[in-house]
Amino acid sequence: MSAANLTAKYRPRTFAEVAGQDAVKAILSRAAETGRVAPAYLFSGTRGVGKTTIARIFAKALNCEKAPTAEPCNECAHCRQITAGVAPDVIEIDGASNRGIDDARRLKEDIGYAPIECRYKIFIIDEAHMLTREAFNALLKTLEEPPARVTFILATTEAHKFPATILSRCQHYAFKMLPQAEIAAHLEKILRLENVDFETGAVQIIARRASGSVRDGMSLLGQALAFGGTRLAESEVRGFLGLAGQDVFFALMEVLQARDLPGVVLLLRRILDQGLDLGFFLRELSGCWRNMFLLRQAGDAALSALDLSAEEARAWGEWAVRFQPGHIHACWQMTLESQRRILTSMEPAQALELLLLNLASLPDLVDMETLAPAASSAPRTPSAATPPRPAPRPAPVPSPTSPAASRPAPAPSFRAESRAEAEPETEPGDDAEPDPAAPEVTGPDPAAQPDWGGFVEFLVRKNGQAESKIPGLRQLSGALEGRTLVVHCPTSYLANRLSAPECLKALTRFTREYFGPDMSVRLDRAPEAQQRRSLDELRTEAMEDQGVRRVLESFQAKVLNVEPRRPG
Repeated sequence: MSAANLTAKYRPRTFAEVAGQDAVKAILSRAAETGRVAPAYLFSGTRGVGKTTIARIFAKALNCEKAPTAEPCNECAHCRQITAGVAPDVIEIDGASNRGIDDARRLKEDIGYAPIECRYKIFIIDEAHMLTREAFNALLKTLEEPPARVTFILATTEAHKFPATILSRCQHYAFKMLPQAEIAAHLEKILRLENVDFETGAVQIIARRASGSVRDGMSLLGQALAFGGTRLAESEVRGFLGLAGQDVFFALMEVLQARDLPGVVLLLRRILDQGLDLGFFLRELSGCWRNMFLLRQAGDAALSALDLSAEEARAWGEWAVRFQPGHIHACWQMTLESQRRILTSMEPAQALELLLLNLASLPDLVDMETLAPAASSAPRTPSAATPPRPAPRPAPVPSPTSPAASRPAPAPSFRAESRAEAEPETEPGDDAEPDPAAPEVTGPDPAAQPDWGGFVEFLVRKNGQAESKIPGLRQLSGALEGRTLVVHCPTSYLANRLSAPECLKALTRFTREYFGPDMSVRLDRAPEAQQRRSLDELRTEAMEDQGVRRVLESFQAKVLNVEPRRPG
């Protein structure tokens, strides 16, 4: 028996015979019974969930000789014609083959004619998302206000490709993927009608492999019957589908629990030699971790949420207690997250091997939480791998208005300071607020002599306030001349920016906070001629440098680019 014959033979003929989609069936049956028919319907959902089947049943319910009725009789001439696909007033169109604007125009011409025999003229357009934009535009007015007794049913697997103008003119019904239990019940009913003996495990495997599609389940069932004859056995279904049995997963849990890495590799090689479906293997492996986690955490209370027999539940419950709950949960999460990466990898076998080896090695990984107390109490020694922590910030000092701040500042002593000794810099946004937990810095460290380097460090410690108000702080240099701070600007552009009233006012305020209240600020503009030299002049100067010439001669190199030297 072929899958096509099996699907056609048991295609539902009434709403009651359709598996799942209870809400959609109830609404359409009520509409057919009361005569409240919409101009256009849109049925969307994945393949094999009953969109075209329900569209035909709805067409029969509207045109049945006993209409208005909630269910078609399937005995009158109209119902038999629609079932056979020869009804003159129920036109089924393939959207992929009739997608152009010319096809849409011919469809509009056919709509103008009244029904020949039936009560309603119904157009069922399958794969309607394949229509072109021009065809959709040609149907806009027709879908909104079709002639009396005309109804459109658009079926699609990709509703997101429909223009919003089409969606707004249709009653949209989203068909759901069927649960595994409903597909299994539907397949068992067909097997009983065919008088075929079957094992429940075999039906469950086919239903799980169908992934919510009744048509896929029917197709797999047809293949299984053709392969196994008059009896449907679980071992034979696993064999022709390329699926691993429970013994394989029990063996896998054995090597994972023992952390037997060579055993993992050998077991995976045996799995691959059997030609198993890696995608379904990963799905079943994640299901195993799920079952073990629920059994480990909830015990017998979780049996109602698991699709397991009593014997399987007992076996997996015994395995669940041999793993720690955290280990099971981590394996479950890693398996789920690795499915797409493994199936799309250039080396899926190696990717799966890496996953299984990681699952086996999880208990050997270091638990950072258990090491945290010991690490915090142990003395820290700087090394190349662990750089030393920066020095703590200095303690707060009195503000300029306090008596201590009014004492004369010590004589300036200029010294070169390494920038690496300064505290790490932070660069918050212009509107950043200072950290309320950080100490407020209002003056220099009493143990340090005030100079330009200390002034820059003082500005940096102000949580970015100074850097946001003093542009180009890193490019400036300065010197004390009596009670005046002379700020050297490397460019005229930067000097112009600092000359702005707001910048100059902020610079003066910070200077008095650091050096003393009687300080003043003067900007020293660099000569313009030194700042605007051409690239040719810079290249000539570089080529005349003795160091540059020795480098070029030693390494057989050449100068590719020349840039002005940045201050500091």
